[in-house]
Amino acid sequence: MPTAARLVAAVCLALIAFIVSGMVIPLMPEGMDFGYFTWVNVVLGVLCGWIVMGKRAGHGLTGAINNGLTGGAALIFWGLFVQGTYEMVRRAMKNRYDGPFEALLSIFEIGFEYGTTIFVPNIIATVLVGSVLAGLATEQAWRQWR
Repeated sequence: MPTAARLVAAVCLALIAFIVSGMVIPLMPEGMDFGYFTWVNVVLGVLCGWIVMGKRAGHGLTGAINNGLTGGAALIFWGLFVQGTYEMVRRAMKNRYDGPFEALLSIFEIGFEYGTTIFVPNIIATVLVGSVLAGLATEQAWRQWR
């Protein structure tokens, strides 16, 4: 059911995804084609905000901070998973895998590589601060427009 808390959470995590995507692009190897990278991450931010954060609003200040951090962690997890899956499919189309299990395993290997690449202080700080603020804004929206 649509609520103001879900909408605020979706918008906040979409904004975080947009900002962090712009910060990630310079860290990746030169010449990498990003295509719809930013927009896919924004859609993931909307979905994580709506599904993960929006329904958990209404549990006070501590719950709001935990809700925000959970939403940020979910956004990072799904972003790494989706981008890893995309890269695996791209490589699979070039016949780089011997079988389907090797391809499936590479999703997690690629996601881990991307995760280590983006594990820098400015991105971590942006996600943490943005997630906490998103959680607080979601809680405020829940209280304001019940």
